[in-house]
Amino acid sequence: MNIGNEYLRIVIERLKNVKKLGDKTIIQISEEEIHWTYNNESNSVAIIVKHLSGNMVSRWTDFLTSDGEKEYRNRDEEFIDDISSKSELISVWEKGWKVLIDTLTGLSEQDLLKNIYIRGESHLVLEAIERQMAHYAYHIGQIVYISKQLKDSNWKSLSIPKGKSGEYLKEMLEKHRDK
Repeated sequence: MNIGNEYLRIVIERLKNVKKLGDKTIIQISEEEIHWTYNNESNSVAIIVKHLSGNMVSRWTDFLTSDGEKEYRNRDEEFIDDISSKSELISVWEKGWKVLIDTLTGLSEQDLLKNIYIRGESHLVLEAIERQMAHYAYHIGQIVYISKQLKDSNWKSLSIPKGKSGEYLKEMLEKHRDK
């Protein structure tokens, strides 16, 4: 087993799982709800998606050869809610994730200890991956939290529903016992 390749496989799988949480959340909210904010300082789901995608496209395009903060990126504009529809939101969402996953899939074990730059600051590729994984999981958590508030009792759990932990544990133990 090659540790670098195994790490890349695991990271890609984890990020795809984080994306699935976002996917399952976004399908639960309406066209109007993607723009909801708690107050003026809060971000809507649309803004968070726009920011995530902008970050992903900037960070992961030409990942090994150019600074992750591209000259064409206007981060401040990512915090203006101008997404016109849920279908546009999904398109923006998918664009960022495609760039990220395609780039990670193209990396090799030898790339993990190379240096890349984000805003002029040097990072090992391994370090940059971990930095972005934490950033993306943080924002997906915000999307889930906002959506749970909006859906209230109509929320469809993304993991183990409340009061079902024992049942879930039993299922998992039985599932893995058979392997």
